[in-house]
Amino acid sequence: MKRVITGVLLALAASYVIFFAPLLVFKIVALYLAVTCYWEYTGIVAAHGVRRPSVFGALAGVLFLFAPAYIPLGLSLLAILALIAALHHDNLHDVLPQVAAEFLGAIYTFLPWRFAELLRIKSVHWVFFAVALNWAGDSAAYYAGRAFGRHRMAPVISPKKSWEGAAGSVVGSLVFGLIYMGYFQPDVALWKIAAIAVVANIAGQFGDLAESAIKRGAGVKDSGKMLPGHGGMLDRVDSSLFALPVVYALVLLIG
Repeated sequence: MKRVITGVLLALAASYVIFFAPLLVFKIVALYLAVTCYWEYTGIVAAHGVRRPSVFGALAGVLFLFAPAYIPLGLSLLAILALIAALHHDNLHDVLPQVAAEFLGAIYTFLPWRFAELLRIKSVHWVFFAVALNWAGDSAAYYAGRAFGRHRMAPVISPKKSWEGAAGSVVGSLVFGLIYMGYFQPDVALWKIAAIAVVANIAGQFGDLAESAIKRGAGVKDSGKMLPGHGGMLDRVDSSLFALPVVYALVLLIG
């Protein structure tokens, strides 16, 4: 019951921010999500035995969100500062893992939300589609996996996932995409919506597996405890972190 209530409240909040909130509020929420995901990511990194990433990765992420024109220069300067700051470690083995984890964390947890903003500027329906297709896919995967799941897809990373569930997820996202975008964006060809839905769903499934691999390697079950019944924020949006850039890229290419 807790899981259902949390999911409903999250869906309502997400719908408000996507459809009705001013752009400034949208940016603030995107920043909050990015910071939260980055913080949870640093905890997973620390559980791996790698020194916990510091503030430089978060600063790089803020550049991704708010200063795209200055990303090359900003990233170069931040990388220099991060490496200089890491030189004080007694064990120099920690220098490269920490700095690498910082900037991977920034790209992984911050950058996708920039594409969420760009999709929203195009249309609120594109960004809702990009996020909700994974919700639809997850629901379809759950029922398809329970009913037909026989063949394990990634037994080491996620033993409960099956190829049958993965196929159900693709179908669920496809049906959702055709119905939702077909109604709200009738000017977009259905074959384009179908292609974007399928490719983004597959990307989202890889996003879920990638986060599961990171957590399993760290020996942790959830990225955090923020969302009762769901774990951490990163656990909830791991698919979206992969799907958002893919949807944006495909919208530019064929949308």
